[in-house]
Amino acid sequence: MSDDPAPVTRADLAASAALSEALLALNNTHAVELSWLTPERLSHLVDAAFLAKRIGQADALLLAFDQDADYDSPNFLWFRARRPRFVYVDRIVVAAEARGRGLARRLYRDLFDQARRAGHDQVVCEVNSNPPNPASDAFHAQLGFVQVGTGALPGDKTVSYLARPLASEPGA
Repeated sequence: MSDDPAPVTRADLAASAALSEALLALNNTHAVELSWLTPERLSHLVDAAFLAKRIGQADALLLAFDQDADYDSPNFLWFRARRPRFVYVDRIVVAAEARGRGLARRLYRDLFDQARRAGHDQVVCEVNSNPPNPASDAFHAQLGFVQVGTGALPGDKTVSYLARPLASEPGA
């Protein structure tokens, strides 16, 4: 199976229960880091996304939104209140058995290219600081993301808000 990113659409999810179930399982296995999704919510997010890509059936998944998206995440809204134009990475996840193959880096490279072609000059995201996610912190730092703020969310969860200018290419 190819390690090239492939689009995910609402039609794909509707046409293939196996695909929808596999992507939901991948996401929900990592719900602490990402947030739990229902099939309906996954379909809505895929439909609203600037970019929705997967590798394999469900080896890796990336969902990203631009500033105009119909999205109510408090983290997305934090960026919307502070930046006029951006692409926000809502979730990127790699299945445990697929780690070490560079899939997250490949998804990010694809996102950077797509965002640049659409005229964006930055990609933003958040990483949990409580509960901590040191692997994600290190990965995003390698890609050139820098902290631009922090936030407190319900349930004692805190996050670091990160941004990466698209003019630079460290680790891409």
